[in-house]
Amino acid sequence: MACDEPDALSGIFTRQNSSSASSLDFEPDADYRFVESLEERYKCAYCHRVLRNPHQTGCGHRFCQQCILALRELNAVPTCPVDKETIKMHEVFKDNCCKREVLNLHVFCKNFPDCNSKVILGRYQEHLLQCLFESMQCSNDGCQDQILRKDLKEHLSQHCKFREERCQYCNTYVVLMNIKNHEKNDCPDYPVPCLQKCSQIILKKEIEKHHAVCPEAEVDCPYKQYGCHVKVKRGKLAEHENSALREHMLQILDKNSRLEEQISDLYKSLECKEIKIQQLADAIKKCENEFRQYTQLFGNNSNLMVSTQALASHLDKSARLESQVKQLIQMANQQQSKLDLRPLFDTIENVKQKIALMETYDQRLVVLEDQSSKHDLQINIHKAQLNKNEERFKLLEGTCYNGKLIWKITDYKMKKKEAVEGRVLSIASQPFYTSRCGYRLCARAYLNGDGSGKGTHISLYFVVMRGEFDSLLLWPFKQKVTLMLLDQSGKKNHIVEVFRADPNSSSFKRPDGEMNIASGCPRFVPHAVLENTKNTYIRDDTLFLKVVVDLTDLEEL
Repeated sequence: MACDEPDALSGIFTRQNSSSASSLDFEPDADYRFVESLEERYKCAYCHRVLRNPHQTGCGHRFCQQCILALRELNAVPTCPVDKETIKMHEVFKDNCCKREVLNLHVFCKNFPDCNSKVILGRYQEHLLQCLFESMQCSNDGCQDQILRKDLKEHLSQHCKFREERCQYCNTYVVLMNIKNHEKNDCPDYPVPCLQKCSQIILKKEIEKHHAVCPEAEVDCPYKQYGCHVKVKRGKLAEHENSALREHMLQILDKNSRLEEQISDLYKSLECKEIKIQQLADAIKKCENEFRQYTQLFGNNSNLMVSTQALASHLDKSARLESQVKQLIQMANQQQSKLDLRPLFDTIENVKQKIALMETYDQRLVVLEDQSSKHDLQINIHKAQLNKNEERFKLLEGTCYNGKLIWKITDYKMKKKEAVEGRVLSIASQPFYTSRCGYRLCARAYLNGDGSGKGTHISLYFVVMRGEFDSLLLWPFKQKVTLMLLDQSGKKNHIVEVFRADPNSSSFKRPDGEMNIASGCPRFVPHAVLENTKNTYIRDDTLFLKVVVDLTDLEEL
């Protein structure tokens, strides 16, 4: 079938081959230095560079995917540049085997000899992202310097002119002014070189502005006037107020008590002043009465000089008394203004409201915590049930009811390593059944061997498990069992072991626990045979085991 469009051609390639190496790739135009000389079979027959996404033609030559498409665009009937054979597009296929070989060719790092790493071609770009000798641009805004990756940390912390400094309290980054820009644009002494002192002053101004709002700067407690001398970070001030609320209340009450004592003393002092004022007022009245008497006695007396002198003396005494009265009244008013306690009462009222609000919050928090605990318990119950259901659904989806099990074991190398190290000695398959209501069975494999096969073979066992319908089945289990390692080449060179269940063995009686003792082949297949690259029992680190139960003469319920 011929293909008229490049997109369609690409689609044919995709359908014919797997994508096992799709996670590996390399840049086609880079100049690679291979550890070993690049063989001709790994070069494109058209561009003569290392093959990228190789495709093979019907004549057996390999081309890059872009090159084969370029040949088709150049000529309506493309021809092979090697043997001039006509390239038939329906015979072209994506050569994944060659692609894997190319991607696993070893190359030197481009930073050789500083970097002596040898990596496979498919991982070359990943290596460059980690290579300590790869040149990269400084990550600070405005810096254009190219730095080796191994020197980048030192450059960022010590040498970069665009580096940043951190606030000593909250570690917030404050940008440090570029010294050269400062000299040219802002320094008042230019062209005289800017001194470090000038730079430090500028930095201090910036940081002082930041400290005015910095949540890590230490500030006085708002209740300092009442006796709390704690210094706390601004960001934790509210937390301090809440945690020290009782102490603050006691301090306010203590100061209030002292003020009340002062008020009491002032009231006593005022009472004494009022008594003295009253005494002075009585003295004034007494003087006025004496003055009237003198006036009556000496009104017609010729000795007017004596009267006048006495009158002047009484007037002076009266003026002095009046002045003293005014001073006392003024002092009393001042003392009364000092006793204005309205701000203190307002503060106490606000604190009382805060205490009431906090008590309400405490009660609500207790209720919410109780509800939250109940919800968490319900959520955990539902999660556990969901996990059980999910496991059960997975088992049901992969369960067979015809007495046959195809067991796919992935990540063979990792699981064998775990078995060798003694971490996970064996693995078990999913359960399978002889029928919907039949025997419940599974397989168990020891990848590093068990018993006489330990360290040299894979051991494969057959296990009878406890099922829901055991009470209706015939016991002991007597069927013939076939264990197989499947050949993945399509040639069906399977490794097969057959045995019939021994009715006298405890492995095949009705299970008392979750499963019986396993029975099977401790030397099922040697590691040397299984892992031989000439054989095809393992592909893509995956192998397939098959278990077949002979259902002949087995009566279904």
